Amino acid sequence: MIRIQNIYYMLSYAFQILNEQGYKRVATEEFENVGELCSEILIKGISSQIKRGLGKEYISREETLSSIKGKINLSSSIKEQTTIKKQLVCSFDEFSVNSYMNRIIRTTMEMLLHSDVSKDRKARIRGLLVYFSNVGRLDIHNIDWKIQYNRNNQTYQMLIAICYLIIKGLLQTTSDGNTKLMDFLDEQRMFRLYEKFILEYYRKEHPELKVTASQIPWDLDDGYGDMLPVMQSDIMLEKDGRTLVIDAKYYSHTTQTQYDAHTLHSGNLYQIYTYVKNLDRRKTGAVSGMLLYARTDEMILPDNEYRMGGNRISVRTLDLDCDFSEIRCQLDEIVRVFE
Repeated sequence: MIRIQNIYYMLSYAFQILNEQGYKRVATEEFENVGELCSEILIKGISSQIKRGLGKEYISREETLSSIKGKINLSSSIKEQTTIKKQLVCSFDEFSVNSYMNRIIRTTMEMLLHSDVSKDRKARIRGLLVYFSNVGRLDIHNIDWKIQYNRNNQTYQMLIAICYLIIKGLLQTTSDGNTKLMDFLDEQRMFRLYEKFILEYYRKEHPELKVTASQIPWDLDDGYGDMLPVMQSDIMLEKDGRTLVIDAKYYSHTTQTQYDAHTLHSGNLYQIYTYVKNLDRRKTGAVSGMLLYARTDEMILPDNEYRMGGNRISVRTLDLDCDFSEIRCQLDEIVRVFE
């Protein structure tokens, strides 16, 4: 289980922009579900972006014109016989608010109007849609979420991430055509947020540590590593020559069961063991590993520490169904033990 308010705090670390003044009230509001929370964040984010100015980009257009603009498309002009009317088909780029990211935002807002969010939020969304009158819509099933961000559009990164969560979490009903907000932070999406939250928490709250999500090289004898998979760590904490590799896991079940016996997920344990052993190629014992599971309502939860070939491998759970100050204490305790 996880408290809805804690999802806001997790998003705040994952997207530092949520710590700005315009979002402060969200932290004190009560929400019935995650959908209402994300809708409120989106409304405040769009309002802030409108004040900054909606982002623009060059959009390729083709139009029949009486005066030349851009490049003349001769083949289209001849095919459509536009010269009879003393016109030409021209191709040109137009600097427009009809950017792909703005279209994602408009599409999301219009979906929310047909969902079960509160009437007050729907009214505010309608007010914001006025500013998107020159922005087109997208097919929600074919949106390309792989967007490149830079200094000019970085304020959109959080907005698009929230749009992604909302669109993926809207369930189309078959009765009246309306959409219903489901528990859309499912296991897969919560896993990504959980991992990003822990990484960014340590980066912000523990500047004394070097915090990265680095790739781990294979400890190869001859240097030949063709076709070997990439070893990508979730969180890596480093200080004074010691390293702690944390693998964040968000599962509905933290252990696997066979014949009424509870054991750790074997794949997870093999993975963190491989990370540690390849990173500690000199066998100093200065590298440790941790599987950090989000706590569930299960009766049996892992809380173990093992010594394996000179390295410490631990398994812990992080309780997210409590006041955020307690979550902070749990994460800080991991650093205290590491130091």
